[in-house]
Amino acid sequence: MVLLAGLVGLGAGLAAAALQALSQAVSGLTLELFAGYSPRAPSGEWSMLGELRPILGGFSPGLLLVVITLGGLVSGAIVHAIAPEAEGHGTDAAIRAYHHGGAVVRPAVPLAKLVSSAVTLGTGGSGGREGPITQIGAGLGSLLASFLRLSESERRMLFVAGMGAGVAAIFRVPLAGAIFATEVLYRGGDFEAEALVPSVISSAVAYCVFDLVGSGLFGAGAAFEPLFPVRPGLTFDDPLLLGPLTLLAVAMAAASFLYVRSFYGSQGLFRRLRLSPRVKPAVGGLATGLVALAIFFALSGLGAKAQQDSLGVLSTGYGLLQELLDGTYDCGHAAGAVVLAVVGLGKMLTTALTIGSGGSAGVFGPSMVIGGALGGAVGAVMQALFPSVVSRTDTFVILGMAGFFSAAAKVPLSTIVMVCELTAGYGLLLPAMWVSALAYLLGRNWSIYSEQVLSRLHSPAHRGELVVGVLDGVAVGEIWRPEARELVAFPPDAPLSKVMEAIPLTSQTVFPVLGADGRYCGLVGLNQVRRVIYENDLGALAVVGDVMEQGVRHFRLETDLSVVMAEFARSEYDELPVVDEESGRVLGLLRRREVLAAYDARLARLRSGRA
Repeated sequence: MVLLAGLVGLGAGLAAAALQALSQAVSGLTLELFAGYSPRAPSGEWSMLGELRPILGGFSPGLLLVVITLGGLVSGAIVHAIAPEAEGHGTDAAIRAYHHGGAVVRPAVPLAKLVSSAVTLGTGGSGGREGPITQIGAGLGSLLASFLRLSESERRMLFVAGMGAGVAAIFRVPLAGAIFATEVLYRGGDFEAEALVPSVISSAVAYCVFDLVGSGLFGAGAAFEPLFPVRPGLTFDDPLLLGPLTLLAVAMAAASFLYVRSFYGSQGLFRRLRLSPRVKPAVGGLATGLVALAIFFALSGLGAKAQQDSLGVLSTGYGLLQELLDGTYDCGHAAGAVVLAVVGLGKMLTTALTIGSGGSAGVFGPSMVIGGALGGAVGAVMQALFPSVVSRTDTFVILGMAGFFSAAAKVPLSTIVMVCELTAGYGLLLPAMWVSALAYLLGRNWSIYSEQVLSRLHSPAHRGELVVGVLDGVAVGEIWRPEARELVAFPPDAPLSKVMEAIPLTSQTVFPVLGADGRYCGLVGLNQVRRVIYENDLGALAVVGDVMEQGVRHFRLETDLSVVMAEFARSEYDELPVVDEESGRVLGLLRRREVLAAYDARLARLRSGRA
């Protein structure tokens, strides 16, 4: 599995490089050449194209609308002609395939996702590359497992390894990518623990392959550097800062709620729209462009720089995020904070329109931009209110990213690690833990990933593994009490006719056999009696000892119910004795239906989180 995980990482790293290169090529040949708009990239991102000169000499709002609308049309045509399951942001499709589809992905899906996502992002659709590469990496893991005819559990491990490898490569976060893949499948804090080591291996390989391709083939950017270089000196040296950061966590949780509601509201609206699914991404693209231009012209009073920054609501938006992190963006004045708030809220809307209409792009990247922009705006307010405590707003940008995505995606642990990897240090580890945990707890009731399940207990992928495990640690004495009515038992020398006389007078289906000292020594069931009931001569002569079954399993009050359930699965009896360990005396009979009732009750408690 280690070797296969490495092979999945190799494929995911190459696929991530192809996705980035292709989306950059589409962007250069459409947005830059025709519309005169060049989306800015993070400082740590390699590029295959240099700066291109616009054909018309400057920014053209009209051509921007044409490009983004045609991009949606082409993307929708590719998806619905090749692989309809590649529609949308990709991560939910991967989660759904894991839980409900046996981690099986059709061969056409990775290719369709790669091309359609490059077209959507390259023509200005609002989204990220991380969601698509998650689905592509998962598909590569699934295809390798299917080709080698591995078991379903092994295919699931390679599937998760591919998810982690894709995120690790394209976002430059190898450890966070590995943890993210095991964490994002569940919204209740559970993990896919057995896939963690394969995911770590594949993420390490993918990270190296992606950076080597960028630095080796395109010669741009330093390999093995963080995607977003930040200003030096990011440290946590004042416990009083936790006060303003608590307010940041509350704001990010509220923003994540708005993000999720707007995203699924847009998705529901486009589903009700009576148009071909191939055309809907074009409508979403047109609406995205109109929103972006409305913001662009609305901010004209704040200057050209504010207008340029406002176009971060299109494509990935990483350029503005980079300015916030390296200190070149001044959000310490009112106009800067206003622009950040408008971009954060506008990015929510454009992402909802692009992906909710069926466009192929991820929600992970926009979450970083939204959290960073809104975090910067909150930081500007906190700096004005508490100047002696809040000395740097870029701290709020980074922790806003962490808090927003923790609340929106239910992945607090991987997000905390991601902050350390994005900043290439651990100076903000403690405040990242604080903000991410608070935002996660405040946002427990919503998630941007609708296909997440609460825990492994709720996943069809693990249903067979957990049937007996539900009763692990529960003893017989916790769910069973002897009945008030007298237990009917017989000695070995009792005539069998006495048993036949007792059958109509009791609800028992089995009768314990007790020795002279009162200790349990066997069992007589209706099946044994039935064999002789019509043999008059034999029935008159037989005694209980002749037909009793010895060695039948009995239970103690301390016996684990998982053992009891396994025994009932093998036994022909619906009742079995409960025996006192010291005296050997039969305390009563435990019925199969009592164990099943305990199982149902325990399962209900586990599902509600009360056990």
